Amino acid sequence: MVVVLASQTAGTPLQLPVRHADGVRAGRGRRLISHSTSAGTAKGTIIAGGLAALLDDIAALAKLAAASIDDVGAAAGRASTKALGVVIDDAAVTPRYVGGITPARELPIIWKITKGSLRNKLVFILPAVMLLSVFAPWALTPLLMIGGTYLCFEGAEKIWEFVTGKHHAEAPPAVERGPDQEKTLVGGAVRTDFILSAEIMVIALNEVSAESIWLRLGALIVVALLITALVYGVVALIVKLDDIGLALAGRENGASRRFGALLVGAMPKVMTVLSVVGTIAMVWVGGHILLNGIADLGWAWPHDVVHHMEQAVAGFMPFWPGFFAWLTNTFFSAILGFIVGSIVTGIIHLIPKRPR
Repeated sequence: MVVVLASQTAGTPLQLPVRHADGVRAGRGRRLISHSTSAGTAKGTIIAGGLAALLDDIAALAKLAAASIDDVGAAAGRASTKALGVVIDDAAVTPRYVGGITPARELPIIWKITKGSLRNKLVFILPAVMLLSVFAPWALTPLLMIGGTYLCFEGAEKIWEFVTGKHHAEAPPAVERGPDQEKTLVGGAVRTDFILSAEIMVIALNEVSAESIWLRLGALIVVALLITALVYGVVALIVKLDDIGLALAGRENGASRRFGALLVGAMPKVMTVLSVVGTIAMVWVGGHILLNGIADLGWAWPHDVVHHMEQAVAGFMPFWPGFFAWLTNTFFSAILGFIVGSIVTGIIHLIPKRPR
């Protein structure tokens, strides 16, 4: 108990402890309260400091995650650019599989092929190339060169078919093959996609082979999703453009009718341009892969010659030196790709075909 007396001189209250039977316990209680308050303050300070450290760690992790996403995006962008030739060819080839299909079944079939393409990339090819990059990275360059040689062969064969006028016999439209052929058609498209997807993923892996395993995995997943969406989104648009054109051509509005007729008339030309660009891109990308691959395997002089030509052209051009250096590399890569592809084409056509 405390008695408070007013001090007349100082004007401040004086607190005098009054002793009673519980005095000792009261004094100890005050000491315990004081100690408990100090401990609580210290504990609160520790909690606040820990919370601040946790928030700082979360901010650092967020920055790291953002940087990792940027790295994955940049790596995926590099990888996707290198696979451009295969992507264009894939977009040019796939619409042929829905030739003769009724309009109502075109998009469902493209969706089935899209799902098969994703399954190819994510379920079969991605684990295989990731295991390859971890346990047998030395095999990446030879495999890449095999894929590059196949690209050169595909491109050169199409060029020679155009020059000589000899083409593969095309399959009849799906309508003529009967209603049970849809499953066979989708299966054939998915098998063709497997080859192209394997080339895309190996090319992409080669571009990010120096990165960490998680960055490689993330980049390849992004590449698989991005390229599949791009290819089959474009394919769906190409396939339905003529239907859109026909719908517009049937309207009463003169501008709509003219635009619809323009779309319908332009589609064969668009397919031709896609096919030509895809063929050139295959020869160029395949030749570029071979040019870099033989340098990695120790035969560097072709790559060095092309590199010196790039530098010479870039130094000579007063504007856009980087573009013309790239164009020089592309030109010589395409020449190499066409030569190698022509040799493989000749060998393939010399092999006697077994009678069916």
